[in-house]
Amino acid sequence: MSKLGQIGAKLHRGEVSYDFIGHRKFWFSLSAVLVIISLAGLFARGLALGIEFRGGVEYEAKVKVTSHTVDDFTNAVKATNAKGLGDPVVTTINNEKVRVQTKPLEQTDIGRVRDAIGKQAGIPADQVTSQQIGASWGKQIADKAIWALVVFLALVFIVIWLYFREAKASLAAIIALIHDVTITVGVYALVGFDVTPATVIGVLTILGYSLYDTVVVFDKVRENTRGITGSNRYTYSDATNLAVNQTVVRSINTTVTALLPVGAILVVGTVVLGTGPLKDLSLALFVGIAVGAYSSIFIAPSLLAVFKEREPAMQALNKRVAAKKAQAAKAATAPAEVATAGAPAGASTTAQTTTQTTARSAVQDSPRKADRATGSAGAAPAPSSRPMKAAAAGRPQPTRKPRSKRGK
Repeated sequence: MSKLGQIGAKLHRGEVSYDFIGHRKFWFSLSAVLVIISLAGLFARGLALGIEFRGGVEYEAKVKVTSHTVDDFTNAVKATNAKGLGDPVVTTINNEKVRVQTKPLEQTDIGRVRDAIGKQAGIPADQVTSQQIGASWGKQIADKAIWALVVFLALVFIVIWLYFREAKASLAAIIALIHDVTITVGVYALVGFDVTPATVIGVLTILGYSLYDTVVVFDKVRENTRGITGSNRYTYSDATNLAVNQTVVRSINTTVTALLPVGAILVVGTVVLGTGPLKDLSLALFVGIAVGAYSSIFIAPSLLAVFKEREPAMQALNKRVAAKKAQAAKAATAPAEVATAGAPAGASTTAQTTTQTTARSAVQDSPRKADRATGSAGAAPAPSSRPMKAAAAGRPQPTRKPRSKRGK
């Protein structure tokens, strides 16, 4: 068995554990800091919306990409002085294409920008592809994504409520999902990646992954807390912490397994391709999977424990468990106190017994020594002063029957 497998087995048996629930204040504080940073980046920098959401004109041309390609095409497009051009977004694709995105332009300005791109690339203007994208289409995509998110959260709340028969589990799962989405969107704002329809798909995908991991932990919590109010062995938080320890290795394994291919796609989309839906999709998946695993281990179970500990039955259970622990601690310290208090008395009793035994032995040994001394002088031993009892002092002596008459 591997070392990780041995650790997982010990965690499952409760031989070793980490107090996830006991340190929940630290993890709540860490999540609060991450959420605040994400919201600050979102409101300060905003999202870099792709052309699908803001609308505009997109050009593509084949060119040999160099280190000066982006700057050369940016200056060439700006030199057209097209009305409402703004700052064009120039990116390279796989070292063989250049993509230029601008704000919505008039038809005459579209032609002028196409000619400038073709001249800079050294190809005819008719080989430069262009397409106009309306902002209304991106707005429709955004509206549908928001509606999909709302419907998804509502269905998740209902399904978890029905499965676990516990509304607090649904509330904890929904808070964890909102936590994951907020941090993922904040990372997009801080990094500056374009938000495209592929990004929306990635964000909706991570919701399912995060929810799956959370449900697995909650299912183990339900197994550990079944009938817990009828005992006084451990509290709800203790049982929840045991459930997290029993599933943490599984969560780590599935998360790492999922992050490896997604990370490879992110590297290929960012380094090799440079731009495109792979980069947008993989970044959302990578951040969402990592944050979802974090929330399913550190946030969702702790929230569930906090909600449940407020119930009167759980508060009564906490008091019983605390009383039992105090009684056990008192019983463990009582024998040690008795042993410590009884040590001097036992020592004095032993010393007294030893003294008496020594004196008795000395008295008994004195006649023997005197006898040995007298005998060595040749005199007869003195008769004992102890009266001797006669053998037949009025008691009938038993008679032995012959063997032939025994048993008759």
